[in-house]
Amino acid sequence: MKWLAILFALFIVLIIVLADTGKLGVLGFINSIPYGDKVGHFLLFGILTLLLNLTFLHSLPHRDPKLVALSVGLTLALVIGAEEYSQQFFNSRTFSLLDLAFSYLGVILFSWVALRIKR
Repeated sequence: MKWLAILFALFIVLIIVLADTGKLGVLGFINSIPYGDKVGHFLLFGILTLLLNLTFLHSLPHRDPKLVALSVGLTLALVIGAEEYSQQFFNSRTFSLLDLAFSYLGVILFSWVALRIKR
């Protein structure tokens, strides 16, 4: 699970770099779908949250699962917030509170899913 989480995180970093440089290419079609970018934020960051939570819950079995999920979620929320804020400094990107909200909803829902899976 750890390697899957790492690979998925690298995939998201690649998407961010391509978007920042305006070179999304084929992936750019998602922006033409109504609310496609919102669904993308929700799913990408949600899946990353799930993978990271499952990795840490497995690696830290003696810790309170809710605190582990909270720690992972808050850490991701800070990173996601910083990334969304940084979009203001790129001509090819736009800061959006709605994108940020969908990212955070993905973190919350998929943290809950991870806790349900680990029961």
